[in-house]
Amino acid sequence: MIVIGERINTSRKPIHEALEKRDKAFLQEEARKQEAAGAAYIDVNCGSRLNTEYDDFLWLVELVQEAVSVPLSLDSPSAKVLEAGLANVDKRPLINSITLEKERFDEVAPILEGNRADIIALCMDDSGIPNATEKIVENAAALVERLEGLGLERSGIFVDPLIQPLSVDTENGNTALKAIERIMTDLAGVHTTCGLSNVSYGLPERFLVNRTFIVCAMASGLDSAIIDPLDKKMMTNILTAEMILGRDEYCSEFIDAMREGRLTP
Repeated sequence: MIVIGERINTSRKPIHEALEKRDKAFLQEEARKQEAAGAAYIDVNCGSRLNTEYDDFLWLVELVQEAVSVPLSLDSPSAKVLEAGLANVDKRPLINSITLEKERFDEVAPILEGNRADIIALCMDDSGIPNATEKIVENAAALVERLEGLGLERSGIFVDPLIQPLSVDTENGNTALKAIERIMTDLAGVHTTCGLSNVSYGLPERFLVNRTFIVCAMASGLDSAIIDPLDKKMMTNILTAEMILGRDEYCSEFIDAMREGRLTP
């Protein structure tokens, strides 16, 4: 499972306040803790700071990559910010994100030419977020075709089926699971990812819903997620599911994590 650590996001009050104070030590420790907990990418998001996002983002990118050995996920609604971030990273990053919406695709596509970054591709178009498996898969196929046309390899494309809340429609979970399975079969070689917490929006005990859904999604083929890697119960579920699904040779990752105290029995 490719874990994209979500904690460095200015929509979180502690991160917003640390950025206001330019508290480099606090923010770097947030990044280090996520890497130590198993994050393969550290997401950096200042999107809530509309007036200062550009300068804030570049400052954060510099200090976070100074603190960790894993690459960054550059997360912004602004193509200008993404392009500046890409120009300032040391390791090949993940860009979050692109869609089939004409304006968004046309803004982000030039940044990706030359295969300089991996990309999260959200399965939505100008008609909005699809609510049927067939439409999700159709959008996924169109995104992959267009991104391959820009020179990206499938191994660098992370398709997000855009999981919708169960509180809105109890079939949303099944729709997403079926879409993940189809994408991983029909578009062999791509990754699938998701903003996991969407599934539990509006429900009580959201962590329980999220931790259970991730196991179902992994069984359907999901191989990446944008999550809080410091949620030990979530990481316990992920590592245990990896082992059960045959993705942990000799159960070594599970055993090592238990010995190191990274799991919650």
